[in-house]
Amino acid sequence: MPQSSLQAAAVLLLVLLKEQPSSPAPANGSKWTYFGPDGENSWSKKYPSCGGLLQSPIDLHSDILQYDASLTPLKFQGYNLSANEQFLLTNNGHSVKLNLPSDMHIQGLQSRYSATQLHLHWGNPNDPHGSEHTVSGQHFAAELHIVHYNSDLYPDASTASNKSEGLAVLAVLIEMGPFNPSYDKIFSHLQHVKYKGQEAFIPGFNIEELLPERTAEYYRYRGSLTTPPCNPTVLWTVFRNPVQISQEQLLALETALYCTHMDDPSPREMINNFRQVQKFDERLVYTSFSQVQAYTAAGLSLGIILSLALAGVLGICIVVAVSIWLFRRKSIKKGDNKGVIYKPAIKEETEAHA
Repeated sequence: MPQSSLQAAAVLLLVLLKEQPSSPAPANGSKWTYFGPDGENSWSKKYPSCGGLLQSPIDLHSDILQYDASLTPLKFQGYNLSANEQFLLTNNGHSVKLNLPSDMHIQGLQSRYSATQLHLHWGNPNDPHGSEHTVSGQHFAAELHIVHYNSDLYPDASTASNKSEGLAVLAVLIEMGPFNPSYDKIFSHLQHVKYKGQEAFIPGFNIEELLPERTAEYYRYRGSLTTPPCNPTVLWTVFRNPVQISQEQLLALETALYCTHMDDPSPREMINNFRQVQKFDERLVYTSFSQVQAYTAAGLSLGIILSLALAGVLGICIVVAVSIWLFRRKSIKKGDNKGVIYKPAIKEETEAHA
């Protein structure tokens, strides 16, 4: 074949190859979903860790909880992001993710853990119970994860993700309540990342506003990523107290996004993007709060708790005192009755009728 013909054939082949639609590389190198043939029941076939030890999420129930006085309040440094800076919001096909700067970090752990991203998990409009962690078997409406990596030991989150003590995640349980303006700083941009692969820049805000009240109260355990590859390298901090968002905000989260690309002929809504709770055999979850603090979290101050306890003791004392008084009074009456002589009234009645 002449040289010119070979060159023409090569050019034609390159053009044809270029025109072929390219498939984006799925997350973590392979395709996975929350349901269907690639759902979580099959994750362990491609990602062995998903069927291994220390898996998350879990159910937080009294049988596995143990108070640990050494769990001190965490400090959140650099969380107040400047509104003059822009941060990348992405639909990655599994959730909506906001990239975070590494100078945002947690203090109070054994190493410095720097932020890398946050994302959410939720259910669907017909069953709005999409939290990953549960408490005594009960789901919350949704759950926020703020992911950090051990920046003392590793250069970035990707390197740290499969290393010992590599990651630390803050988990915020979300329930329905009043409108939450802080969460709306994310939700108001969801329409710009409707389909997989879409990105948008949003202005910074104080990420600490996304955390609940009384952040000193939390559950702590060692677990895993809740998505493939499920690496068991996560130090979990699950805050005890939930935050609230409105029903309208939750509905927007449940209906705004798709797992598929914009041009996909079979679009799939992004719903129920939470993993089922995992077995938690022979492990403990440590709590930073004692029983008294648990009552306080329910809205009772320590002063009120002590007042109620004192009132209960006083109530018992009053009951005992009244019982003793009644008993003595009854005894006195019996004693008085011993000196009374009762005369029969038969004779008097006979005389009256004579």
